[in-house]
Amino acid sequence: MQDIIQHIVQWLHGMGIHPNADTAAAVGHAVGQAGATVGGAVAPVVAKMDMPSLMALAAALGWASGFRLYAVVFLTGAMGYAGWIPLPTGLHILEHPAVMAASGFMLLVEFFADKVPWLDSVWDTLNSVIRIPGGALLAAGVFGADSGTMGLVAGLLGGSLAATSFATKATTRAAINTSPEPFSNWLASLFEDGLAVGVMWLATQYPVTFGIALAVMLVVSVLLLFMLFKFLKMVIGKLRAFFGSGKPIAGGA
Repeated sequence: MQDIIQHIVQWLHGMGIHPNADTAAAVGHAVGQAGATVGGAVAPVVAKMDMPSLMALAAALGWASGFRLYAVVFLTGAMGYAGWIPLPTGLHILEHPAVMAASGFMLLVEFFADKVPWLDSVWDTLNSVIRIPGGALLAAGVFGADSGTMGLVAGLLGGSLAATSFATKATTRAAINTSPEPFSNWLASLFEDGLAVGVMWLATQYPVTFGIALAVMLVVSVLLLFMLFKFLKMVIGKLRAFFGSGKPIAGGA
């Protein structure tokens, strides 16, 4: 596991992705357990995270969990394990090798399942029971160990962000699936893969910029949900049928 993390860190460093001094103080040092020295390069370790950084991390965890929960869990754990960022106490469990192995496996399963038309919608339905609560729990974990009140607030906001991004993803993919060709589905899925990575990187490196980007994404989400209301009803109908709370909405499924 340690060698895998080292290779990931080395690859990201080669792309120029590393903690930014404007966000937090970064110092170079050998990270004992994480083995941060890779090929002569010493991985930077963020000394601390200020309040804007913590808020951005909580928001990013909530938002990205709505469409790529397993990737978020794995990436966050990997960044903490590699010494890139000092994860808050409530998120230390994500660094555990067993958690990283499980989330990494599910990440691969989701990567391929999300590329198959209609199977992606079935996958979204099945995962609706974990993505939104997962986003809430991850966001709460940023503050929960130090402040119960802040943890609760972060959890509520994180769950709301996860619900918004989940609804946007499920609705747009339902609309895309009406097309007989698979290429638009693949492109949408790959875009979501990159978006999850980009959101986590931006939140940890440029928290203020991420806040602006998040506001834009929320506006876009609302507009998409309004424009694709027909498909939103289809998604809601399928979820209601799946959970056995009633019959699908007319015109859905």
